[in-house]
Amino acid sequence: MVFIEELRTALKGELPGYTAQLKMAHSFRNSGPQYVEDATPASVLILFYQKNGIWHIPLIQRPSNNPADPHNGQVAFPGGRYETEDNTLQNAALREAQEEVNIQPKDVQVLGKLTPLYIPVSGYLVHPFVGYLDYIPDFVPQAGEVQSIIEAPVESFLDTRNLHKKDMHFSEGRTLKGVDYFDIEGKVVWGATAMMMSEILDVLRESKEICDLL
Repeated sequence: MVFIEELRTALKGELPGYTAQLKMAHSFRNSGPQYVEDATPASVLILFYQKNGIWHIPLIQRPSNNPADPHNGQVAFPGGRYETEDNTLQNAALREAQEEVNIQPKDVQVLGKLTPLYIPVSGYLVHPFVGYLDYIPDFVPQAGEVQSIIEAPVESFLDTRNLHKKDMHFSEGRTLKGVDYFDIEGKVVWGATAMMMSEILDVLRESKEICDLL
């Protein structure tokens, strides 16, 4: 698969990094730390697969019935906190993807990883891994953890017509003004997920060969 091999090669080179992530970050990120020493390690999986000849990435929407959860109702990549039994951060990403959406770890080709991203609201340092599956996954949402699964076409993120801003309101009365987000099939993809997506999009854009294969 030419596209996958080109992406694998691109991920081995110099990454766009935090500069690319900041393109989809709220302004408070400019003055905040990129990471802290005692951050809790976590991992996510950004999985590429083809459906009807179109490249997709699965996203999950978290349940919206837990106001105490700082990520209540948000759209995210499959993933979660690193556990000691995982042994590696990559294994954590694969385990969480299996638990949350039924992606089979043994079938995933891990192509590389992106720049770790610190999440101030939860104290996680998230390590994004990029993978490939050569078939359409048999998605099953994890009860109580995943409200729905979104099969997002990669082209939707590259289409600038899906880039918007809005004020984000939270249950504790806090508001973030003018937050950048992707509108993906009516879902708001913002925050850390949008920041990590911004970096992978820059990886794609920097290679004409990759963009021509999308």
